[in-house]
Amino acid sequence: MTFSTFLAQLGETVQAENGPNLAYLLRPTSPHGKDLVKEFRNPTRDFLAAHYGGSIESPWDEIAIQYVLVTSHVARKRPGEAFKEQSQLISQFFRYFTTNTGWTLPALFSMLRDLRDLAFDADFHAKYNGQKSECMESAASVVAKAFSNCMTDRTSPPANSRKWGIYYIVGLVLKCYFRVKRISLSKSILRALNANPDIPALSAYPRSHQVTYRYYLGMLSFLNEDYAKAEQELTLAFYHCHREAHSNQERILMCLIPLRILRGHLPSQELMQRFPVLEELFTPFIAAIRAGDISAYDAALDKWERRLVELNLWLTLEKARELCIRGLFRRVWVAAQKGTRIPVSMFHCSLRISGIDVAQDEAECLVANMIYKGYMRGYISHEKQMVVLASTNAFPKLADRLAPYTLL
Repeated sequence: MTFSTFLAQLGETVQAENGPNLAYLLRPTSPHGKDLVKEFRNPTRDFLAAHYGGSIESPWDEIAIQYVLVTSHVARKRPGEAFKEQSQLISQFFRYFTTNTGWTLPALFSMLRDLRDLAFDADFHAKYNGQKSECMESAASVVAKAFSNCMTDRTSPPANSRKWGIYYIVGLVLKCYFRVKRISLSKSILRALNANPDIPALSAYPRSHQVTYRYYLGMLSFLNEDYAKAEQELTLAFYHCHREAHSNQERILMCLIPLRILRGHLPSQELMQRFPVLEELFTPFIAAIRAGDISAYDAALDKWERRLVELNLWLTLEKARELCIRGLFRRVWVAAQKGTRIPVSMFHCSLRISGIDVAQDEAECLVANMIYKGYMRGYISHEKQMVVLASTNAFPKLADRLAPYTLL
């Protein structure tokens, strides 16, 4: 495809308001991009503007020229320069986008995805060469501007509103913030989203937009230790995720499984077998909880500490250690023939046998903590060093505890 043909097709696409075709034409990896690289060996903006400026309606002539510059840098593996030119291309695209209906949303989505990918490549290339690069942060600013341009559409017909791009773009900007570990910047985006009552309901958006948004909302809640909200959002994200999107399901379950473990819902073997990476990571913890083996649980925490810290899961699984203690104490109760009066010394011995070297006073404290948090029902007679358990349901099912996250 020659550049003249490209200009003609671009003009026809704009005239027909064909969003998907516009997205295809402006992708630097599309086949015609290679043709343009061959046609212009070392293109410059001034040369292209002098020969092709005004060939089609503004700003599409400038966008076409900018596209050639992007493809040239991409083909020559110059991600930093390609990122800068892609940013300029999107800036020119905004001149049209902000005054028209949402038919160009597919193109906007595509260009923003390419911008994020180029930012990632540019930052990686710079880091590999010992240089500093903040392209991903710059990309987040551009995506945030696109979010504002979608939010401010008050004139387009509802069916063609730019607001139908809001949740996709929110998901994209949150990805950028998480990538550069500037998660606190997410608050302003979510605040603006919640303050606008004119946005269609989330359920009206494509399911893929819903899943991405709920995943990041769940992750933000998880990092803020709002575990109930995190579990709710991640559960909805998982059940709405496409069945073939295996990597996305795995990413959701990476945080959802520890939350469910805290609730006392241990994942089934069938589920774990579908995700070998999760099975390798979580099976030692699950097995230790089932057996009430505190030593095995602590060993798993030590083995996977670095990986769990990277995933922000170490603290959550460290809190779930209480389920092991509860399992061990329940075994003591069973060994005592499920009696209602059990000496504190028996619980102390069970901890010592499990390899947990604690004083009897500390063992008593652990029993008191189990009672306080609802893992056991009863009370302690400190004077007689006796644990008095309820005659029925002395160890309630973990899943039946009310508001289990509030006592963490």
